[in-house]
Amino acid sequence: MDMSVFDLFKIGIGPSSSHTVGPMVAARRFLLDCVLEYGSLDEAVGVEAHLYGSLALTGVGHATDKAVILGLMGETPQGIDPGSVEDKLAEAELDGVLRLLGTKEVPFAMRTGLVWHKGSSLPEHPNGMRFVLQLRDGSVIERIFYSVGGGFITAAGEAQRAPEVAAASLATPVPFPFSTMVDLLAHGREHGITIPHMLRANELARMTEAELDAGLDKIWQVMCDCIAHGLVTEGQLPGGLNVKRRAATLWKQAHCVEGKRVNELPHDSTHQVTLYAMAVNEENAAGGRVVTAPTNGAAGIIPAVVRYYAEDCRPTNAVQGIRDFLLTSAAIGMLCKKNASISGAEVGCQGEVGVACAMAAAGLVAALGGSNEQIENAAEIGIEHHLGMTCDPIGGLVQIPCIERNGMGAIKAITAASLALKGDGTHFVSLDNVIETMRQTGADMQVKYKETSLGGLAIHVVTVNHAAC
Repeated sequence: MDMSVFDLFKIGIGPSSSHTVGPMVAARRFLLDCVLEYGSLDEAVGVEAHLYGSLALTGVGHATDKAVILGLMGETPQGIDPGSVEDKLAEAELDGVLRLLGTKEVPFAMRTGLVWHKGSSLPEHPNGMRFVLQLRDGSVIERIFYSVGGGFITAAGEAQRAPEVAAASLATPVPFPFSTMVDLLAHGREHGITIPHMLRANELARMTEAELDAGLDKIWQVMCDCIAHGLVTEGQLPGGLNVKRRAATLWKQAHCVEGKRVNELPHDSTHQVTLYAMAVNEENAAGGRVVTAPTNGAAGIIPAVVRYYAEDCRPTNAVQGIRDFLLTSAAIGMLCKKNASISGAEVGCQGEVGVACAMAAAGLVAALGGSNEQIENAAEIGIEHHLGMTCDPIGGLVQIPCIERNGMGAIKAITAASLALKGDGTHFVSLDNVIETMRQTGADMQVKYKETSLGGLAIHVVTVNHAAC
């Protein structure tokens, strides 16, 4: 497997990994490639970005336009301060100048520099981009990139790769190579080792143990911060739908002044899990700092279930349990990405919320000491009960039904883990089979249900949102 846990879990900004994070990375990479090939950007006199397919149809609602401009400026999803985005964009638009990679100034205006091809797609993926750099002598440099889900990008004709990861690193031999769950289970039986320990061993072929643990702890800290900020932030989400943030208000209702729960009912803990997930996805919808897990549209599920584990499952070693949770989740995400897709524009929301649910379910089982077979069972249940889920965001925004859908996905993950832990790992449908079913279902799904806002809820709810135009 040519992926790392830090490819599946990437720190970035909202609202979309495929429509925001990926295009930002692609725009920056285009210019870096130009510098690498031609030595500098000194001869540049202009730049255009052409957006196709799903990127064109829902790009405004997903902030693709903003992401591309920021990427051309040289900004990165993990490095930019979300609070500075609007000021940077406003300054560029006011001056009519874009500073490529922060150095070379060229004239630029959003209305002409961004071209939306809503009626056509590029051949390799629905999320296609074509960048054009205009040179002083009248010639141009053109490159095509695809945003293939979860912040991953690929150039035309290039094998999918994680952004910013060196090819040499990806080629590093690992002690437990795998392409299927069958491989992981076989390694487990042969070596008497658990899935999180296998993933840890693979990661240690690329980095030190201290680096790995620090990276995992950082991912969890950003998730924690996102939940915390979302639980206290009220107001209205941007985009034109006038959607009010609800997590903070519902959180207040669930607690009295002294911090104790109100109406202590058996389902209160699961209600809180729902609020954790919604808090994260409200932050995402507002363009805040989130962890792609495995996408931004499904970013709330894993943080919500990890917090449930840490606070409600009374672990004896929460720190190690959370690390095992994330490593195991990543293994499931890798299998789904390699053998199907985590792109809503390619297979619908089954590839986003469905995969995140499976990842969270498997991670929870691992953290609670379940067997490899129980981990597989939990992941299989998580995906199986999201098969066929469409991606039909209203107004092209990652808000309705995305925010609530994360809350429901988190609860399903806990249910899947519970069912798996109460069994002996024996189950009828294998994870590999259900991942292949997801791939085939996505291939059969009509394009209008795959992140285009041309079908489903997106056309059955009347809005005045200009982003849908």
